[in-house]
Amino acid sequence: MRMQQRHIWAFLLAVIAGLWWALAIADEPGAARLAASVHVVQLELEGPIGPASSDYVGRSLDDAAESKASLIILRLDTPGGLDTAMREIIKKIIASPVPVVSYVAPGGARAASAGVYILYASHIAAMAPATNLGAATPVQIPMPGGLSEDPPKTESHPPEPESVMERKMTNDAVAYIRGLANLRGRNADWAEKAVRESASLPAEEALKLNVIDTLAGDVPALLQQIDGRSVNVLGQPVKLHLVGASLERHEPDWRNRLLAAIANPNIAYILMLLGIYGLILEFYHPGTAAPGTVGAICLLLALYAFQALSVNYAGLALILLGIGLMIAEAFAPSFGILGIGGITSFVFGSLILMNTDITGAGLSPVLIAAFAISSAFLCVVTTRLLLRVRKKPVVSGREELIGSLGTAMEDFVLQGRVWIHSEMWMANTEHPVHKGQRLKVKAVEGLTLIVTPL
Repeated sequence: MRMQQRHIWAFLLAVIAGLWWALAIADEPGAARLAASVHVVQLELEGPIGPASSDYVGRSLDDAAESKASLIILRLDTPGGLDTAMREIIKKIIASPVPVVSYVAPGGARAASAGVYILYASHIAAMAPATNLGAATPVQIPMPGGLSEDPPKTESHPPEPESVMERKMTNDAVAYIRGLANLRGRNADWAEKAVRESASLPAEEALKLNVIDTLAGDVPALLQQIDGRSVNVLGQPVKLHLVGASLERHEPDWRNRLLAAIANPNIAYILMLLGIYGLILEFYHPGTAAPGTVGAICLLLALYAFQALSVNYAGLALILLGIGLMIAEAFAPSFGILGIGGITSFVFGSLILMNTDITGAGLSPVLIAAFAISSAFLCVVTTRLLLRVRKKPVVSGREELIGSLGTAMEDFVLQGRVWIHSEMWMANTEHPVHKGQRLKVKAVEGLTLIVTPL
């Protein structure tokens, strides 16, 4: 009995020891994961802000939250961009469970227009020396897609908005940025001045006026300065522990690069014209498939880009009208009237297609001139070829028989058989004809030829 009890106690002790060992082994990876989770994710937001930018920032914030990142650094260098894209980024920042630091860097960078709103929305706003921010006045654009941001103005006191729409836009932007300033405890008065008067500040003055929270020369210095700070994340205070944190750079992937390339105004313009010309070639040569397929893909990509860009639909209509007139000139020559009108419509439509008041959203004049000259050259060459073809004799059909030479197959006085173009025809003549005599066709009446002997 005692031997059985000893065996039972030995078994229980072995089980307890085994469980303790298993827990110790299992706890080591957990501790390693905890140490590894103390890392900082760095994002790069450069150039005009658009749909590709908001998609990149939004997905990166989600990935950082899933990886249990301690902090997200959003490095800014932007002249502004679309209001809808900016608001999507701000919504993701406010809803992020991971603190976000907007850092205007390196030296010479700027956070203008939409960048100011993003800076104000972030949990911590930081700038590098020799950087600036400001000029957050909204600008209306002629498409469904919201507002965009102006480049900095030179006037110290620009005139008040005149139209009701401009006043509504400005007041909405002021209320929006003041709400962000109150949320993060920053200078709301200067924020309103940046919207109403397009005011700008260098980094040092922004720190003095409580527009930003800190000034740092690089990312390591930034992490050192904000270590130990408490920030409000989703209504809860969160203290930053950044000692020994690893830095992970999250670069835009191929999808973001593709969206950014398509949203480039010049690329969108080229895609639109390639799409139109591809469909025209497919209509001229049905069944070739390649021009129609490529043209349809290019046109769909261009339509996506136009949805994201500030497109003036009057300019788009003028471009289509111009192409139509140039095609009409090729098939119905009007001594250049339709062609010149088409080129003029094409050029003016291209000039007003994009809202050039928005930084980075204008078309290159060189690109417009290149397409206008090439289209005009194509129109002239096509017209010359068509005119040259019209002067050539007919080589098919009944009209081609007139003037053709044949041979009499028999002797006849008024009507007989002749051999023309390897075919036998009935022919009428006013003169006697001998077998084998050469004949020339003067006219065609139904299935009968009018011939005269040579």
